[in-house]
Formats: sequence, structure tokens, C-alpha cells
Amino acid sequence: MGIVIMVGQLILGLSILVILHELGHFLAARAFGIRVEKFYLFFDAWNFSLFKFTYKDVEYGIGWLPLGGYVKISGMIDESMDTEQMAGPPQPWEFRSKPAWQRLIVMMGGIIVNVILGIFIFWMLTARYGETYVPTANIEHGIVPGVIGKKMGLQAGDRIIAVNGQEVDRFSDLRSTKVLLDHTVLTIKRGDKTLEVTVPSNIINDLADYGQDGLEQFISSLPRSTFTVGEIQPNTGAASAGLLKGDSIVSINNKPVLFYDQLVSELKANKSKTVDVGVWRADSTKHLTAKVSPTGTLGFRADFNLPKQVTVDYGVVGSLPVGAERAWGTFIDNIKGLSKVFKGDVELGKAVGGPVAIATMFGTELNWIHFWTMVGFLSMVLAFTNLLPIPALDGGHAVFLIIEMVKGKPLSDKFLERAQVVGFVLLITLMVFVFGNDIMKHVINK
Repeated sequence: MGIVIMVGQLILGLSILVILHELGHFLAARAFGIRVEKFYLFFDAWNFSLFKFTYKDVEYGIGWLPLGGYVKISGMIDESMDTEQMAGPPQPWEFRSKPAWQRLIVMMGGIIVNVILGIFIFWMLTARYGETYVPTANIEHGIVPGVIGKKMGLQAGDRIIAVNGQEVDRFSDLRSTKVLLDHTVLTIKRGDKTLEVTVPSNIINDLADYGQDGLEQFISSLPRSTFTVGEIQPNTGAASAGLLKGDSIVSINNKPVLFYDQLVSELKANKSKTVDVGVWRADSTKHLTAKVSPTGTLGFRADFNLPKQVTVDYGVVGSLPVGAERAWGTFIDNIKGLSKVFKGDVELGKAVGGPVAIATMFGTELNWIHFWTMVGFLSMVLAFTNLLPIPALDGGHAVFLIIEMVKGKPLSDKFLERAQVVGFVLLITLMVFVFGNDIMKHVINK
């Protein structure tokens, strides 16, 4: 059932994005009196569609090839490669008959809609739910670094007090792109010492090696915290040992355990072994004998003593700039990520993700807040991707139109046809690479 939910969310989310993106082109074209012949979700390759109907001379449909969607605009060299239409004299309702500035707006229509959609979604989410976060001032026991964090020099209990010299207000910012994409210097309070740790410029490569668990291997999403025993799973070491809900585990093999990360470390060091578990119960310490599982667990859910969260309600008007900042931040992060690929700091295979990666990000549980957050995020990613100056993408068409405006005359149809073919081949090659890369990541991380 989880797989069905994940795939369903992926299809719904991408369908919303594609339809609205193409609607941007459609509305802009119609506004300038340009005829639109087709409006399709997915591609009807070889003229085969799953569903179609015609309304006011426009064919609407759903194609069988789920690689996006398109609108076929009269008099334009696009994915359809309709050279026969281009061979005839220009007609007043055709794309090629309109001024370059109008054609540029038509080509940018999809990107503009994606940006507006991203801002709108983050605006509405912020207006409805506000922003809930843990202030770093409330973090009493510091952070819990993972494998990557420890490799950098972070230690459990460290308190990160500044990023590039600026104070950190929110605990979640420690795992944000502000830290991961900017070759950041972290100022750390460790006991009575103040230290600096530099985040490697190629840290994204290390995060990608751990898949969805990458950020946890940098810094845990939970601050370092004390805990008590929660729900006991049946037929486990915890159940057999007699652990009870509400117990406080204070030692493993007489080694003191105060924080949950210390318990995890001790249990992993004793996989498949029998250990002495010191438990504080009813104002006294009891010693229980428990069998640790092969994966290094006892079989109970921990109840954490987490720091207090703060929720900020911005109101409808005040949420707009907050939502716009979140959307624009996603766009900027994509620019930074691409620049790191060009610099060689990040491998291309570890920087890109396709349908499998996106589906995994949606998750196997239906959570509408998470769903719309993902749609808003992907809307900005789609806007950025389509802005790239690659022939066959909106950005490629826009570049050719800007050149035409500078030169004062259009580029030849033959050149545009060849550029379209080259761009299409590049996109297909990239899609094959992304699909294969997704599958390899899935197999390796499984």
C-alpha cells in the first residue's frame, strides 16, 4: 500500500506541475492571438493517446509517454518537428508572425506560472500553519553528529552557535542549504572551548552516498536529548528482559548512559550479544539482562525529552514575503548546486535525481502538508530546469529569441530545426542517465 501511495503522490504532483506549466504557455499564446493546436499531459508519441477530446479547435489529451507534457503552438518549431507547417507562408495567427517580445513572453509563460505557483503554495502553507521551529537557545545538550559529521570533526554535545560568523536562531538551519552549499565555517562551543569546523565543499557527494539518510549522517534531526522507555515491541529483547514503559535506562554493561545517542552507540557495539541494562524505576536502580538484536536494538520506542518548540503566526499578509523567500531560496539553491557541479565539487550523478528519487521524497504516507511542500519545491525546480539555455527547453527558445531581438532578424528555420534536434537528443540522453542513476542509487542503498 505504501508503494501505491508513493507512486500516486508522484503522478498527482507532477501532473499538477506539468498542466499548470503548459497552461502558462497556452494562456500567453491565446492572449496574443496565437492558435494552439494541442494541449497534452504526457506525450502522445506516434500520435497515440490514452484519452483526448477537441474543444474550440484545440485537442486536449493524455499521452502514453509520461515524460512531461506540451502545447503545440501553430507556426513554432517545437517537439512535434512539424516542418510541413513551417514550409508554408506565415499566417497572422501563427507564433512566427508575432513580434519577438510576444513570442518571448509565450516561451516564458510556463516558467512564470511555476514561479507563481511555488510562491503561492509556500505562502498558503505559511499562512495556514505558520512556522514551527526549535530555537537554538533551547538546545541544552547540543547536537548528535552522524558518520559524515564526525568525519568533519563534530562531536556529540557540540553546540553550534554561529554559521560563517552569524548567530544561528533555528536548529533546523544547521541542516539547511545555507550550511551545505556555501563551504561554511561553523563556530562550535565544546565545553569551555570555542572551535571552528569547516564544512567540506564536496559534502553533497558524501550525503548522496547515504541516500535519504544523508542528512542524518551529517547532523541528526533531533537534538541530543535524554529519554525514557516508550512502547515495548513484543517478542524482543526489551520485552523478554522485562523493560517497562517509563523506565529510564541509565547504563549498558555498567557503562553510564544519559542520552539516547549514547544508548544507540552501546547497543550497536553489542549487536547479537546479551547485555546488562541498568534501569531507574520507582526511585531505585534495577539490573536487567537483555538480548540485543543483530541490528543493534532492544525493541522499544523512545520517548524523548525534546526542547520546546516555537510557532510563529505571520497572518495572511505577513506570510507572503516568508513564502516568497522560501520559494526563491529553492531557486537559488538550484543555481548554487549547478555551480558546484561545474566547479567539480559535486559529481553530476550525485547531484541529480529522477522519478525514483522524487517518489521517495514524497514518501509512503499521505501527508498533505508534506505533499504540497514537495509540489511547491518541485515547481521551483521545474522553473529553474526549464530556464536552462538548452535547445528544446523554454530557456533555449528564449535565448534564440533574445538573439533575434539583438540582431534585428530571426534565426533561420533550418538552424532552429537542427538546434531542436540537438536539444532533444541531449534531453533524452540526460533522461536515460537520470533514470539509470536513480536505479543504481536505489540498488546500492537498498
